[in-house]
Amino acid sequence: MNYTHSFLMLLRQSSRPLFLVMFFTFRVIKTLRYHLNENPKKRKLPPGPKPWPIVGNLPEMLANKPTTRWIHKIMEEKNTEIACIRLGNVHVIPVTCPTIAHEFLRKHDIDFASRPVSMASDIISNGYLTSVFVPFGEQWKKMKNVVANNLLSPRRHQWLQHKRNEEADNLIFYVYNKCNNGGLVNVRIATQHFCGNVFRKLFFNTRYFGKGMEDGGPGLEEIEHVDAVFTLLNHVYAFSASDYLPWLRLLDLDGHKGKVKNAMIIINKHHDSLIEERIQQWNDGSKNVEEDLLDVLISLKDVNNNPLLTTKEIKALLIVRLHLLLYIFLLLITA
Repeated sequence: MNYTHSFLMLLRQSSRPLFLVMFFTFRVIKTLRYHLNENPKKRKLPPGPKPWPIVGNLPEMLANKPTTRWIHKIMEEKNTEIACIRLGNVHVIPVTCPTIAHEFLRKHDIDFASRPVSMASDIISNGYLTSVFVPFGEQWKKMKNVVANNLLSPRRHQWLQHKRNEEADNLIFYVYNKCNNGGLVNVRIATQHFCGNVFRKLFFNTRYFGKGMEDGGPGLEEIEHVDAVFTLLNHVYAFSASDYLPWLRLLDLDGHKGKVKNAMIIINKHHDSLIEERIQQWNDGSKNVEEDLLDVLISLKDVNNNPLLTTKEIKALLIVRLHLLLYIFLLLITA
């Protein structure tokens, strides 16, 4: 094992192109052997187009837009109400029959309960520590209970009503100042930052990370923060070849991984110091009264009176809550 490791390190140092060629050659051979040795009698999959080795039906999907129309055409040609389309390492199962769909939701709900696993969702959720992106399992159950009982309960909603009212008043104040000074109000941007303000007030008990603007508008820090979140929204389930061919993640051909990581760096820059400072305040006893949702998350205890959530879980949960809040805004603005 040590000889192999030393040999690989030598290849990396002496000839990086040679190492890459050998790496991809190994991947291609391994994938071809898997598909050539695969016994078709072992797994009975629904009918579908014949896939290419390694890439599956990705070339056909990219060449036929919109994808939904292409899928319906395949199912019509195959005269089937359930099909199987292989995209790289992923099997897509489209269904048009209500009876079959009912069976998916009733009999096999657990098998299909999880959202698709993607490169972006892995990064955003800090390694699947949250309730939204995490696959169905114990972690999902834990975070679901935390969110349902401590963040979204009617009692919490009523408790934080005055904070939402403050941000609604600030939005009106901002629009009034803009109009009073003869300026134009971009409703889309104003409502984007209203959602950002609500999030910051609910979780950090503050409207701004910096000084903000005298007219009630966002400062540079708030603009950077909201822009980073919308970058995540645009990429979380956007098509990325590396989600279907995981070995392409090393290359980041479409640049998605770099954009998501840069956006996360910006968000963490604003979030992490506030979260860690607040945790320290609770640990040293200088704070013992819940004033916002961050306090609620930090003060949660398990059956042994230990903190229920780790620091990583709290950080991931806040990012996903912000993500969902602005996603709801997108739904409303495009309705």
